[in-house]
Amino acid sequence: MSTQTSTVPTQYWQTLPDGRAQCTLCPRQCQLKDGQRGVCFVRAAQQGKIVLTTYGRSSGFCVDPIEKKPLNHFLPGSSVLSFGTAGCNLTCKFCQNWHISRSRQTETLADEAAPEVIARAAKALGCRSVAFTYNDPVVFLEYAVDTARACHALGVQTVAVTAGYMNPEPRREFYAHMDAANVDLKGFTEDFYRQYCGVHLQPVLDTLIYLARETKVWLEITTLLIPGTNDSDAELDALTKWIKRELGAHIPLHFTAFYPTWQMTDRPPTPAATLTRARQIALRNGLRYVFTGNVRDPAGAATVCPDCGKVVIAREGYDITAWHLEGGRCKFCQAPIAGVFEDGPGTWNGRCLPVDIRRFANA
Repeated sequence: MSTQTSTVPTQYWQTLPDGRAQCTLCPRQCQLKDGQRGVCFVRAAQQGKIVLTTYGRSSGFCVDPIEKKPLNHFLPGSSVLSFGTAGCNLTCKFCQNWHISRSRQTETLADEAAPEVIARAAKALGCRSVAFTYNDPVVFLEYAVDTARACHALGVQTVAVTAGYMNPEPRREFYAHMDAANVDLKGFTEDFYRQYCGVHLQPVLDTLIYLARETKVWLEITTLLIPGTNDSDAELDALTKWIKRELGAHIPLHFTAFYPTWQMTDRPPTPAATLTRARQIALRNGLRYVFTGNVRDPAGAATVCPDCGKVVIAREGYDITAWHLEGGRCKFCQAPIAGVFEDGPGTWNGRCLPVDIRRFANA
């Protein structure tokens, strides 16, 4: 396949008095001379304009369980065609996909696929949705939006896995084309965001409020707990109270385990007890659906009816092992369960299947 990067114009930028182009996609507001790239690496200044340099290029495709995103209340048990590109507008020291998100080599982008090819592949593979993931889709907004349009034309839904670091205008456009989102709320202090992610907390909170209050996008939240940084009782108490107050008790929250990686190999893995403690704090503060991830924890993986306390969806890893929902309600007490559900669970059963997207180029 060709190794030439595909460059396309973008909308979110302005010309500064000194002639530089300022990107307005995210709060970084990178100010660039011709030939310079933003912090994300994939948006650059060319001829006085901001362009996207990775349109139509991917670091790989894989059919995943939707629970891996993680989304537990959006078409549970279904398969999702996942892909990303390269680059990120955050600089998280604990990035789990650093070889993709921090890549400065276009060779990382081995697969080429037009939006229509991706949609066609998802449909042919039986995927109910396509996920923009691995790196943050904010930085490849134009590619993601075009792919979402192609997916919707074929009845395939779309999922954003993101840190939520966007400016208001592009945020409105981006989420107008998304059906579900998992947003990383990486911590709940400005100090944590500044020290470990290189950005600010408030724009992420603004994105979460926007999604919960002003859109129909199904929203779930993930917080990776890193020992000694964002896992204190006080911070977890404040975070979960804020979610209930500002977003709603029905928003699923995932606490996931950290494993040493990238620039934080000096930190120990997250103990399972920390995840359990976080989950208990969230439940005590009134959140209805709280999960643990990156560990084997059947209790923390289960969806429990907030009214009668019985398990309505049991999980082992990414596999659904029991289903007690009828019409989106608890089979035992008929209480409604928040989410996007079908009559029964999907049958993907937790597999992860790499996909050669070239098979669908001429289908």
